[in-house]
Amino acid sequence: MDQDKFIFCLEAVPDVETDTTTEVVESLEQLAFTHGISSIYKTCDTIEGLDDSLSALLYDDHNFTDYEIIYLVMQGEENSICINEYFYSLEEIAELFEGKLKGKIVHFANEKVLDLSAEEAQYFLDITGARAISGYGAKFDTVRSIHLDKVFFSLCQDEEDVIQIVEELHEKHFALCKLLDFRLYY
Repeated sequence: MDQDKFIFCLEAVPDVETDTTTEVVESLEQLAFTHGISSIYKTCDTIEGLDDSLSALLYDDHNFTDYEIIYLVMQGEENSICINEYFYSLEEIAELFEGKLKGKIVHFANEKVLDLSAEEAQYFLDITGARAISGYGAKFDTVRSIHLDKVFFSLCQDEEDVIQIVEELHEKHFALCKLLDFRLYY
């Protein structure tokens, strides 16, 4: 396993001043202990906070090239995210991060449904430079994607080919992939 690849996780919360340990933080810690996959976790409560966090990573962290996955845990709908009750389309997000995500996989937890047309997905990939965008077509309040996310992140450490990653994910966890409707646009 290549331990030089990291995950950057950004979770939308109601107030960044409130210090809480979420299920996502606990799962990322578990991922580090069990699989040796390091991550940086940040929270945001505004679109400016999202931009500032990613810009700080991009410009201030000299290891940015080692961050293979940008993991976004945010509410939203098919083609938008919701931060503190404001909706932003993925087109707006793409323009905000124009050319800044070269070679990265942008992965959404199932806090939001990811349902993009081929044109919407291609626009996001072309504008940001991301290698792929992934997430889930189904959202359940009782079934969180974090366990499948951890498997996906682990597979991304071992394999470069996104098609191979998705095939292996489906082989290992077909029922959960089907239930949550795992999707990857590349």
